[in-house]
Amino acid sequence: MKAASILALIGCLVTVTEPKVYTRCKLAKIFSRAGLDNYQGFSLGNWICMAYYESHYNTTAQTQLEDGSTDYGIFQINSFTWCRRAKLQEKNHCHVACSALLTDDLTDAIICAKKIAKETEGMNYW
Repeated sequence: MKAASILALIGCLVTVTEPKVYTRCKLAKIFSRAGLDNYQGFSLGNWICMAYYESHYNTTAQTQLEDGSTDYGIFQINSFTWCRRAKLQEKNHCHVACSALLTDDLTDAIICAKKIAKETEGMNYW
């Protein structure tokens, strides 16, 4: 009885991240407001298409890679180079926790995607 009460309390305290899957139109509006249209010469359509093929517009998408790194969020940003999980050897060029790339608020993901597009081979990175 006591164990059941404790488990019930723990169940109430645990928050589960529900996946947010955006529609193409809603995402286009968010991306446009964030300045992605023609950013580094890539159209809004390029960004929308890339987000679709990377994550199907799912903010909580995660892909484990063979090298031990993980791709996170709507843009599938890699943990080894661009965000921080917990390992010190990760480069974290975007200065962001990987978990911040899995939220409905796309601000960190967009800032990081802009950095990637600017500092690498642009859209070819993806």
